[in-house]
Amino acid sequence: MSRIALVDDDRNILTSVSMTLEAEGFDVETYNDGQSALDAFSQRLPDLAVFDIKMPRMDGMDLLQRVRQKTSTLPVIFLTSKDDEIDEVLGLRMGADDYVTKPFSQRLLVERIRALLRRQEVITNDEAGEVEESKTMVRGELVMDPLRHAVSWKGNDVSLTVTEFLLLQALATRPGFVKSRDQLMDVAYDDQVYVDDRTIDSHIKRLRKKMRTADDDFSAIETLYGIGYRYNEE
Repeated sequence: MSRIALVDDDRNILTSVSMTLEAEGFDVETYNDGQSALDAFSQRLPDLAVFDIKMPRMDGMDLLQRVRQKTSTLPVIFLTSKDDEIDEVLGLRMGADDYVTKPFSQRLLVERIRALLRRQEVITNDEAGEVEESKTMVRGELVMDPLRHAVSWKGNDVSLTVTEFLLLQALATRPGFVKSRDQLMDVAYDDQVYVDDRTIDSHIKRLRKKMRTADDDFSAIETLYGIGYRYNEE
């Protein structure tokens, strides 16, 4: 049973969403502010977390930043208000894997949670010792180990979220070939989940920024305006 942490200062949301998730077979832990959630996470991390952005004591942005200092692989979904487009983009750049805009369909949230948990399955299997051999992919200076969620560039380790890893893997698998935004959406999201172009663009921007922490001159991911993205092997 996957453990989901739900962090929101709206008790109505905590109650209704936790009931829905529990009915779907999840173990749900609820927190009404970021600080109490962070205190609990220091003892035990959940399998996935859902953060409201605007909360007292510690908001979702601050909570995400603290969490990312400890782990880059915990899937995180933001709950954000309809008009907070800047918060959505900033949240993705800071390391959230997805966002859902309020008011939201609880069915949609459940599908996004399931999609993110499926992406973690290989990592979990590896940690449990169920994976016997690595299938490392090398593309020029890039080395990716999907079974261990490990990435390095020019010998320097780079910490990526699950979504960032999948996007980079999709692009690097066939260097020189263009991937449209729709194709990247299919890679990063379940086909039952709708996301717009801005979400993919935000992930790519954050991915580039992280790769440039290993190499200021990183330019392997090329934008073809109006078409999509391409990985150029270096």
